[in-house]
Amino acid sequence: MLDDFLVRAALASVGTALAASVLGCFVVWRRLAYFGDATAHASILGVALALAFNLSVTLGVGAVALVVALTIHRLDDRRQSSDAILGVLAHGALALGLVAVALLSGARIDLESYLFGDVLFVSARDVGVIWAGAGAVLAVLWWHWSPLLIATLNPDLASASGVDPRREKLVLTLLLAAVVAVAIKVVGALLITALLVIPAAGARHLARSPEGMALIAAGIGIASAGLGIGGSLALDTPTGPTIVCAAVALFALATLVPRVVLR
Repeated sequence: MLDDFLVRAALASVGTALAASVLGCFVVWRRLAYFGDATAHASILGVALALAFNLSVTLGVGAVALVVALTIHRLDDRRQSSDAILGVLAHGALALGLVAVALLSGARIDLESYLFGDVLFVSARDVGVIWAGAGAVLAVLWWHWSPLLIATLNPDLASASGVDPRREKLVLTLLLAAVVAVAIKVVGALLITALLVIPAAGARHLARSPEGMALIAAGIGIASAGLGIGGSLALDTPTGPTIVCAAVALFALATLVPRVVLR
């Protein structure tokens, strides 16, 4: 029989991988990887604020990720967003968070677990929070799939069809903040974007439709979680980075298959 901590780790990893990989399809289609990096890096500031005010880390990370994501969305609406601004927000928030964590008096903090994840030590409550967040993300994606997709692939056609592309991009922004909040326990702030992008990028080589790409990405994400946990236990390596390494290996295998054009 599997140990309880392995069951919790597997459930947490699968929930995170499902939500991140499906949402990651939109990140890949919209080329929002750097946007995801900025939001994820800012999550360390959320960790510091949560510890300082004795709040839930998930709540603190989610709040800061949401503020940063909305800030980037606002700048983009004003045509002021650029790689430079994203870089300032991403690395500035990360540096501020690291300094804030260092200044917390009397707190003993395993900062590495927030940077790279520590899924083997998640509690039953953590698993519940992760699945609640992942379930909410997947439910919104299911409900909003058509307008999100048309706004992503053809904004002009979306406007002509009565779909507001800016509203749909805002929905994606909110979902991205939610995924960052639930994923920090699994892969950490520095690797969240990898779990968003790599399964979706691998699925892109195999899919014949956007829906097929989302399903294949989910499969790659779940397989990465399983292989990562197994590899981590076998090799005694950090679990979060091992999950990402497994995703990279599956991506490499996917690229060996002749590319199928979406249609």
